[in-house]
Amino acid sequence: MAALARWCVQHRLVAVLLWLAAFGGVSAAAVVTGSAYSNDYEAPGTESGRATQLLAEGFPGLGGDSDTVVWHTSPGTVRSADVEQSMTRALDKIEKLPGVASVDSPYQRQGSEGISADGRTAYATVTFADRAENLDKGEVQAVVDTAKAAEAKGLDVELGGTAIALTKSSGGHVAEIVGVAVAAVVLFLAFGSLAASMLPIATALIGVGTAYAGIVLLGHAMTVADFAPMLGMLVGLGVGIDYALFIVTRHRRGLKRGLPVAEAAQNAVATTGRAVVFAGATVCIALLGMLILRLGFLNGVAIAASLTVVLTVAASVTLLPALLSFIGPRALSRRERRRLEEHGPAPEVATGFAARWSAFVERHPKLLGAVAVVVMALLALPTFSLHLGTSDQGNDPKAATTRQAYDLIGEGFGPGVNGPLTLVTKVGGAEDRLALDNLDATLRATEGVASADPVTYNSAGDTAFLTVVPTSAPQSQKTSDLVDRLRTDVLPRAESGTSLDVQVGGVTASYDDFADVIVGKLPLFVGVVISLGCVLLLLAFRSIGIPLKAAVMNIAAVAAAFGVVVAIFQWGWGSELLGLGRAGPIEPFLPVIMVSVLFGLSMDYQVFLVSRMYEEWLETGDNRRAVRVGLAETSRVINSAAVIMISVFLAFVLSGDRVIAMFGIALAAAVALDAFILRTLLVPALMHLLGGANWWLPGWLDRRLPRISIEPPECRAAHERLAEATDAEAADVLDGADAANAEVADVLAKER
Repeated sequence: MAALARWCVQHRLVAVLLWLAAFGGVSAAAVVTGSAYSNDYEAPGTESGRATQLLAEGFPGLGGDSDTVVWHTSPGTVRSADVEQSMTRALDKIEKLPGVASVDSPYQRQGSEGISADGRTAYATVTFADRAENLDKGEVQAVVDTAKAAEAKGLDVELGGTAIALTKSSGGHVAEIVGVAVAAVVLFLAFGSLAASMLPIATALIGVGTAYAGIVLLGHAMTVADFAPMLGMLVGLGVGIDYALFIVTRHRRGLKRGLPVAEAAQNAVATTGRAVVFAGATVCIALLGMLILRLGFLNGVAIAASLTVVLTVAASVTLLPALLSFIGPRALSRRERRRLEEHGPAPEVATGFAARWSAFVERHPKLLGAVAVVVMALLALPTFSLHLGTSDQGNDPKAATTRQAYDLIGEGFGPGVNGPLTLVTKVGGAEDRLALDNLDATLRATEGVASADPVTYNSAGDTAFLTVVPTSAPQSQKTSDLVDRLRTDVLPRAESGTSLDVQVGGVTASYDDFADVIVGKLPLFVGVVISLGCVLLLLAFRSIGIPLKAAVMNIAAVAAAFGVVVAIFQWGWGSELLGLGRAGPIEPFLPVIMVSVLFGLSMDYQVFLVSRMYEEWLETGDNRRAVRVGLAETSRVINSAAVIMISVFLAFVLSGDRVIAMFGIALAAAVALDAFILRTLLVPALMHLLGGANWWLPGWLDRRLPRISIEPPECRAAHERLAEATDAEAADVLDGADAANAEVADVLAKER
């Protein structure tokens, strides 16, 4: 690390130009190729996945996205001459627009299909020529504008569907701008130097910007969800600014000790830069843990987010030292430079609230530890009611046209119309056709079914499908129960004596299958991520206790963050007030992504806090001093970093995207709890209680483990000197515990 930093400082202009060239080149390539995102939630091997595949093979004409135009009259009915004339003219114009394959108007159908029983609501189906992710946003916007132009007094027109959702305003880059602006203010207050406060932001923006363009290119090589770039930017800005903050803080400390600018920058990268690389590696490991689930949708998200973290770490340890050498002593504020000139260099000593808090924790570890445990337990309670399911356009903000269309259809035709089920099967002989022709009647008599269309055969006659409308909304548990009832009871009886194998598909079925796959693999995923994180910490800190405490703390942070998400998004505590839409279930893929990101981020503060304690422990062998000094010297910078990260994450609530808002709130809650309760309260309290046993590692294991240390090479010799002393102290602790157990056993024996 020192050699890398030395090269970047000596060739600072080259380092900066290389980063600018990379940023410009990748961005230009992304602009030329365009994006190719795809939200493919199908899990391979599931029944809904097979239904989708059969439908695409047997009915290729149904491959285009189908959306709805809904209109509502008040007063009057949709059958009045002026309303019918106005809407028919609008639908004819829509059918002639580029990208539109067909329009099915309720005025052209026999009977009253598509018109509500009270005659005040109607809807038409607009079928596009391609799937939603492949459509041009401008073509979809033209459909919206044409339909909206038909609105008049007493006639409201709204639109819903996957393609229509593409036209929703994303809020531009307001979220990023707000987050960066708040981070800049916090950095300036922490450093007192405008130049120093701008460097972490510049470094993060270059790294994240390059990664953002890289994710656009990645979408052409694999399945990448449309929210992956925003998620990558959210994580990248948070960790990128924080990583640079830690390095700049160490650099400033070196300048105050009288080190030359170049040496201070090299020393910062050689010490804190190691922790940055290590912390970034833990984040990437947690993210790449999603690959073991073998879901193409999550593979793209994992690689995209990991790419962002890798580039932000790389920028922090290469671009940042070059920029630090450019600004020279201006990394210090004017007051700090004047003090340095007048009084000379002096080591930085933790004072003020940080020192007092560290001493307070040292005096009351049991009380403060108990308070922290109670707070985390209370916040984690809502996690036990976590419900994974379909979050659809019914959860959009009230003002959104997609939400208005969803509500109008639900009120006029029943909630199930917003998410019908599709039953698909291959067809063999006459017995199969006879069973299918009678199946719609059986389905109509099934509990939970509002209506069932007659069977439709393809031109070859070898594939058929039926559409079933539930009585409940797509995200309702009743609809999930209906899917199970069809699969386990109704359809097996209908298939008896035939070669039929009816597959149940549709929105609810797809999300339920996706959730089942994820929940089934979640224990393996969490176990692998935690195990790998513990191994890294074991190698870095040469301790058994540090990794185990980190695993418990990380699980606590994740559970509490999930509790906050459940309370806001599932229970609806303030979701409408925050503009996040109506309460609803949590998307099935969110737990995996959130566990990955939260676990990785929670490891960051553990690394930065404990690495300073470890450094002090290697120098003195005094656990109480190591914990006290480590907490006093890192708590201020950790709190500043936490405020920055929380601000960046919360700013993404302004994005207007429900999924990104979930990520933002979950990550902000996790970081706040991690920084202000776990790392600056519970962790030091436990470390005070455990004493030297914190750093215990069996000698035989120490000899067999490879040397992968966060501390610089000159500190490693101290570890060898302390190994025997640590073993002896740990043995004393264990002997004391055995003696206490023996004493308790004697007391119990006497009582008997």
